[in-house]
Amino acid sequence: MADDTGSMEASSNQCDVMVIGGGPGGATIAALLAARGRDVVLLEKAKHPRFHIGESLLPLNMPLFEQLGVADEVKAIGMPKYGVEFVSPWHDNAMMLEFADAWDKAYPSAYQVRRSEFDQVLFNNAVRKGARAFEECRATAVEFTDGGAHVSTRGADGLEQEWQAKFVVDASGRDTLLASQFGIKRKNPKHNSLALFGHYEGAQRLPGKAEGNITVFWFDHGWFWLIPLADGTTSVGAVCWPYYMKTRDGSLEEFFRDTIALCPALAARLKNATLVSPVTATGNYSYEVSRAAGRNYLMVGDAFAFIDPVFSTGVYLAMNSGFVGADTIETCLTAPEKAPAALKKYDATMRRGPKVFSWFIYRVTNPTLRDLFMDPGDHHWIKAGVLSVLAGDVFRNSPIGLRILAFKLIYYIQGLAHPARTWMAWRRRKVIIRETVQEAAPS
Repeated sequence: MADDTGSMEASSNQCDVMVIGGGPGGATIAALLAARGRDVVLLEKAKHPRFHIGESLLPLNMPLFEQLGVADEVKAIGMPKYGVEFVSPWHDNAMMLEFADAWDKAYPSAYQVRRSEFDQVLFNNAVRKGARAFEECRATAVEFTDGGAHVSTRGADGLEQEWQAKFVVDASGRDTLLASQFGIKRKNPKHNSLALFGHYEGAQRLPGKAEGNITVFWFDHGWFWLIPLADGTTSVGAVCWPYYMKTRDGSLEEFFRDTIALCPALAARLKNATLVSPVTATGNYSYEVSRAAGRNYLMVGDAFAFIDPVFSTGVYLAMNSGFVGADTIETCLTAPEKAPAALKKYDATMRRGPKVFSWFIYRVTNPTLRDLFMDPGDHHWIKAGVLSVLAGDVFRNSPIGLRILAFKLIYYIQGLAHPARTWMAWRRRKVIIRETVQEAAPS
């Protein structure tokens, strides 16, 4: 993108909006604001295409692609995804849940994407819309003033610059630039996990239309994802409790292979597959920030919170925050007297998605929730509500609230029907989380 992103030296060091981070959230909000005529500067610390995990999208991403004007480009690189397969060693058969059975039938599918390609599509779109984009350029500090903010940057060549922006968007992802600067980031006290992952060629896929569906495998220490990509590779990852990761003895690749061996159903799908990428591990997996916005700034996507990816929410939450954030910033810049209310509303919206998803995430390894996912029975009315959540339908005014409430009620009743098992699962999770928090506390 060198020809399109311009020269740092030749550009004015003032802008309406400085967007720090060129991933899905940052590229989305930059494109929307630039299309409205705002002078937007978009910084990306790396250079596209660059590797990123999180390849599975949700059906409610689809209308966002249409609004951004990138639907055809995403389709060209995507593997169609019509549902989610759950596999449990404690149940005889796999369970396939299809998005077409959700309350809203308008979005029956999504895509699996290689994130290097997908993120570049969104980044290029922001440039086409008029954003001034600079790759291999990192924001090093932000100092807020009455009129906006001073942003210090450093390019790959070491060139340091000072920018004046009316508004700052933190889209720095897990770097959490502003949250770290403010000291308001913390590990999620209710759920903390770690992940390791790699890419395979030759993995066994589901037949027919379901070829691109994601499969979630439960095992004793957490869960696995298996995500088929359009180029024939398959993303495989394990999300585990920290206590298990501490048992590693040997190389990361050996540990990953040994972990896969603990899940026979996944091992069978990878029997003739070849690992074609390095194995990567990441910690500090789930975290949250105490506020998502303030005077002259807001955070989008992972810069605000990151939750366990079992329901593939990351890209959707980031892009949705970009849409809501663009409207919020427009209000702040055009009607400053309305800014406090707009920022408060934005903060509430940012909390809504993670809150809805987290109820399921906190219980995803609980045997009662596994039973309900593996044997939904004939409760089609309730099933439609749960599938709507899995599709990402958590921000619209859709009539799924009562269905989710009914599902939760069944969950609690089922738990009471197996008191010993429920107590043991609750106790185990509580002990694991307490030990993790104690280990993370400063001595």
